[in-house]
Amino acid sequence: MLRSKVLSRRAWSLVDCLLLGRQDACSSIKPRTSFQDHWISLKNISTSCAHCAKRHGLGKNRDLSEKKLTRHFVDHRRIRVCGGQGGKGNSCFHSEPRKEYGGPDGGDGGDGGDVILKVDKQVKSLASVLTIYRGHEGSSGGNKNCFGANGANMYISVPPGTLVMEDGKIVADLSQPGEEYVAAFGGAGGKGNRFFLSNENRAPMTATPGEPGQERVLQLELKTMAHAGLVGFPNAGKSSLLRAISNATPAVAAYPFTTLNPHVGIVRYQDHEQVAVADIPGIISGAHQNRGLGFAFLRHIERCRFLLYVLDMSAAQPWAQLQELKYELEQYEEGLSTRPHAIVGNKMDLHESQENLPLLRQRVKEKVIPLSAITGQNVEELLLHLRELYDSYIEKESVQMKQPLQW
Repeated sequence: MLRSKVLSRRAWSLVDCLLLGRQDACSSIKPRTSFQDHWISLKNISTSCAHCAKRHGLGKNRDLSEKKLTRHFVDHRRIRVCGGQGGKGNSCFHSEPRKEYGGPDGGDGGDGGDVILKVDKQVKSLASVLTIYRGHEGSSGGNKNCFGANGANMYISVPPGTLVMEDGKIVADLSQPGEEYVAAFGGAGGKGNRFFLSNENRAPMTATPGEPGQERVLQLELKTMAHAGLVGFPNAGKSSLLRAISNATPAVAAYPFTTLNPHVGIVRYQDHEQVAVADIPGIISGAHQNRGLGFAFLRHIERCRFLLYVLDMSAAQPWAQLQELKYELEQYEEGLSTRPHAIVGNKMDLHESQENLPLLRQRVKEKVIPLSAITGQNVEELLLHLRELYDSYIEKESVQMKQPLQW
């Protein structure tokens, strides 16, 4: 390769010492003033030796924090859907040799495409749902009685557990994978002049345009679909517990409201059964009055088949936490606190928790599962009890001839 004429001989000797690692030769070279003018114009070459050069390493991409992830999880969406416009009808007359007056042969236009909501198991939130959807238009009719093609249907993928509401009323509950709901019907295609042929009018000139599609404004609301829901006050260790029993990786920190959106983790058993456990953000006193996160996440508990009350055993009077949690759930929806549940006493690795455990068992009739999500102490007992709740749910759904929730 020929060397560029921009650099002098002394400059190329400096480049050679940089490539060969000869630092001693590099330090002995004193470039001239004219050489520096040419050297500054080169952006990718440094005048210092390799030993003294500053290393510019590529910065590591930081993981998104929980607050940044909130914009990716959307459980409310207001959308406007418009069905496709119908195609125009055609007005023409048939004409060929020896048949000059063949009569009208204008075809009808095609129907507009529908806008359909379809449940996709791979979609986890409403973040990918746009605010406006318009269906595909139908094609216009042609001559020789050729009808226009219908517009293709437009499908909107939504996650399981999506409620479709219009004017505050529920019009559809999409809970099963593959379930569909026609949000807006496409308009009918226009009629060609062949349609208006009659004994009274043998040469109609009339052709109608296509009708506009249906237009609606819908509210989509997502309620997390999971078998079990972790319910507790902020900083009770729900996210740490979900990390301990599943492969989910919610954010964990030593301050309240670390979790700002629900996370779903899958607990897998040896017989290939999978139990979905949802980490619900912390509930505070007055949540049923929309305090704190309030209604934004209380509704995610409605779809859980059974609950896991997670108590901070190191706090004073953990039994008061349980009473407060049940009260908030019952005030939000009657009968929500009486669903099949288990009581989990977390943070048993602390000294205060050891003292509060016998006091809690004296005041609570239900079984208490003491564990430590950080150290993994007694997590196996929780997994066994979780499987018992899941088997009871499957048996109950089979008796009622219902389709159980499968992951």
